[in-house]
Amino acid sequence: MVATIRYEDIVKVPKALLHDHLDGGLRPATIVELAAEVGHELPATDPEELGRWFVAAADSGSLERYLETFAHTVAVMQTASALRRVARECALDLAADGVVYAEVRFAPEQHLERDLSLDEVVEAVLAGFAEGSAEAAATGHPIRVGTLLTAMRHAARSQEIAELAVRHRDSGVVGFDIAGAEAGFPPTRHLDAFEYLQRENFHFTIHAGEAFGLPSIWQAIQWCGADRLGHGVRIVDDITPGAEPVLGRLAAYVRDKRIPLELCPSSNVQTGAVGSIAEHPIGLLRDLRFRVTVNTDNRLMSGTSMSREMALLVDAFGYGWSELRWFTINAMKSAFIPFDQRLRIIDEVIKPAYAELVD
Repeated sequence: MVATIRYEDIVKVPKALLHDHLDGGLRPATIVELAAEVGHELPATDPEELGRWFVAAADSGSLERYLETFAHTVAVMQTASALRRVARECALDLAADGVVYAEVRFAPEQHLERDLSLDEVVEAVLAGFAEGSAEAAATGHPIRVGTLLTAMRHAARSQEIAELAVRHRDSGVVGFDIAGAEAGFPPTRHLDAFEYLQRENFHFTIHAGEAFGLPSIWQAIQWCGADRLGHGVRIVDDITPGAEPVLGRLAAYVRDKRIPLELCPSSNVQTGAVGSIAEHPIGLLRDLRFRVTVNTDNRLMSGTSMSREMALLVDAFGYGWSELRWFTINAMKSAFIPFDQRLRIIDEVIKPAYAELVD
């Protein structure tokens, strides 16, 4: 089965992506051009060399070191034109990889150094996504991009960003998120924002269980009410392995409630959350029928794409088309757009494309 699935065939099938950071997916050539415009010093000015630097710098086994690489991408995303360009290219790159639905997140508060307002930042990104999506559709690669607004968990602007997200909910913002180093910055610091979002009937996910473990997951779900878990890979710590694995109460709750896990295999290896793709708990979690989804996290830092992430899983676990379809439908079921719109993409785009491939 594995030998019959070629990378170029994976590129062609429709994919759904829920966890992708805008500032973690820039084209190296774009970074070089934008850095020259604003006078930002880079570790390398040759695009290929710079791309290799990002992957190497992120490949440290530390989430904190991994996050330091974003200083260079964020530095060149401080004007409306730069934000619009980066968002446009993001939509085009994802569409070219066969992604038909994507939720791309970014933190507006990190793009204010050149006097843009929060609303201007969001408007520029939304305009770029719209432009890129239109161009992709014109070339035969339609994609829908929803936007998640992220608040930094070490800062104190989550309420403000939550209100910003709701303000733009009818313009393409479909959800809210908090991100950043987990240790020392529990999600409960942002309870006011989460309670506000729930009152507004708005969706949100929380980065949890990537580096800090079960307490972070428990707080994200039971205190904050997260709809999805950003990563959530450490839920495996509440599962006793064996011929018949035994789920702890938290793991059982996550599975029973069908809470989606936004797993990012390559990124999880880079940050030290797991040792290798072959050791990734995604295999166990899939076998136990958790609501598992496959994601890129940061395409630049991981040197990856949705097709590459799927190909890695095919190689590591021997997955066939039925498993890739299962991951894709899981992601689409878990998207933050209305149910009828999710169902339409599943029934009209995803299922027909896989029908001839799955036995």
